[in-house]
Amino acid sequence: MIRILIADDSAFMRKILSDLFREQSDFEVVGTAINGQDAVEKVKRLQPDVLTLDVIMPVMNGLDALAIIMDQCPLPVVMISSATQKGANETIRALALGAVDFVSKVGGAISKIDAIKDEILEKCRMAAKAHARKNVASTMLPVYRANPTVEEDDMHRIELRRRRGFVPGQRTTVHRLKTQTETVRKVIPPTGKRLVVIGTSTGGPQALQSVITCLPSNLPCGVVVVQHMPAGFTKSLADRLDSISRIAVKEAENDEIIRRGQVYIAPGNYHLRISPIAGGERKIVLSQEPPVGNHRPAVNVMFDSAAQFGKDLVSVIMTGMGCDGCEGMKKIKAAGGYSIAQDESTCVVYGMPKAVVDAGLADEIRPLNKIAEAIVEAVKR
Repeated sequence: MIRILIADDSAFMRKILSDLFREQSDFEVVGTAINGQDAVEKVKRLQPDVLTLDVIMPVMNGLDALAIIMDQCPLPVVMISSATQKGANETIRALALGAVDFVSKVGGAISKIDAIKDEILEKCRMAAKAHARKNVASTMLPVYRANPTVEEDDMHRIELRRRRGFVPGQRTTVHRLKTQTETVRKVIPPTGKRLVVIGTSTGGPQALQSVITCLPSNLPCGVVVVQHMPAGFTKSLADRLDSISRIAVKEAENDEIIRRGQVYIAPGNYHLRISPIAGGERKIVLSQEPPVGNHRPAVNVMFDSAAQFGKDLVSVIMTGMGCDGCEGMKKIKAAGGYSIAQDESTCVVYGMPKAVVDAGLADEIRPLNKIAEAIVEAVKR
């Protein structure tokens, strides 16, 4: 039996959700909360298996409540709010704080709850199997850098951001070094010999924050990421990661050449492939071909396309339900590529990495806080 707590400031929504869960034989509604503060108090007292949490609430909003809950009494949380569709930034922040997943109220209208009731039930059942993690406030800034000095690292990142049209000044170090970096004019080189590919799903935004914020800005290759996420949210994810990372991060674009010191995140609802082009460079190819394993983007699609780079490839599989990425990893290993899997103890859902580990395809099995270091070391080989 899954013991669930419902937090929403709308009495009608609380009733709709309560009735929905009570109709299921595997759910027990242990209580409801009318705002974030109420949710925090009832989580501590009732100790539910899963919490559904609205974003916009009086007294204390859902994001503030989530931060407290994930710090003091972590449990699987599914965000259910009209704000999650319009406010993709809030959704990404919630996922980074540790929420397992989110569901958008259709058009913000609670009268249309029937259209998403199956999604709510599926995601809450999945959340009940997840491992709750504390929030990642400690990883908001990089803690691991390979070799570069702080000044060299900052200057390299500033130059990348300048070429992408960003205006320095948001950070003290950026403002201090702006005049120095204005003298740097050379073209950013292509990806070089190595290439890093990362696949993840449930729990991925939080895991990516832990890993990408710890990569150095002068990583001598590009990094391409597939995160299972619908359209409209991956750009917010990329922008958030870019704002807190030394390495530059962006949502991938079709026919874009992969550059070193740059992370590319596949846009939601598009498969991403990596294709070689003249001069030893590589480019990103996006398509809307049918979903693979119910996913678009699919990790297997990216891994399949990347396998051709053989020994130049470093592949990473992280937290997520199911086995997306395993078949592609088989091709990567057969071609001589290197693989890193997240360990069970730090996964929100130990599904995708488990499939790779059980198939004997992992060269390294690392906890989340060691994956960035493992990537940097693998790239050096």
